[in-house]
Amino acid sequence: MKVLHVITGLRTGGAENQLALLARHTRADVEVVALTNADEVAEVLRADGVPVTDLGMRSNKDLAAVWRLARLLRRARPDVVHVHLYRATLYGRLAAWLARVPVVVTTEHSLLDGSIEGRPVTPAVRALYLATERFNHATVAVSDDVAQRLLDWGVRADRLHVVPNGVDFAVLQGSDADRARVRAELGVPPGAEVVGGLGRLHHSKSWDLLLRALAPDLGAGRRLVVIGDGDQAQPLRALAEELGVAAWVHRPGARADLGAVLAAV
Repeated sequence: MKVLHVITGLRTGGAENQLALLARHTRADVEVVALTNADEVAEVLRADGVPVTDLGMRSNKDLAAVWRLARLLRRARPDVVHVHLYRATLYGRLAAWLARVPVVVTTEHSLLDGSIEGRPVTPAVRALYLATERFNHATVAVSDDVAQRLLDWGVRADRLHVVPNGVDFAVLQGSDADRARVRAELGVPPGAEVVGGLGRLHHSKSWDLLLRALAPDLGAGRRLVVIGDGDQAQPLRALAEELGVAAWVHRPGARADLGAVLAAV
């Protein structure tokens, strides 16, 4: 069976990493298309031998990307198209219908009360999602809460399945040597206490609250290491300066060697 995954982008993030894990552990033949920004996670996929295509979508108004994707699907002839994240859901479902792909599966990774992937859920956002639902055969929700919100939107219960995010524990294994190496890279003393945070630097993650809560206790013997990148990187740096703890906050950015970095905290 051939499965072609369509995702909005492949910069480091939760949905993107879940796709990489799924591709690594599936028994199906896999190909991945990113609408845009085939970046860090694309390199992980390619290293695993997974073909990745960047569709080069120029903006959210680049409707021609639907036709480019449909042509690609006709050439690839997948048995299943699996779409991830809102923009890829809209474009991927429609393109799969145009290309007459037999089965379309959607995974909804991030639907909160009033927001989806950090954008407000307006009537138009929900209407577009539901308009393309007719081209979808099954939806995977990553939690019971996400499933309930989809039901509240009007997604059919018989198409909805809850599958929690997977964790590849082998990737998270680190050694004493990794601990020493990463601490040396970051400038963290061997005996210091370290609080670690791992994730996308987005306002929805409330990194500012973590920093404000820890700031009174940070110092030479207690550090904060923030692993990840995103649009809140500069505001977080500025907040650390404002609070007078910039010297004790370490930001290695997005890292692929998570086991080694986690061993350091």
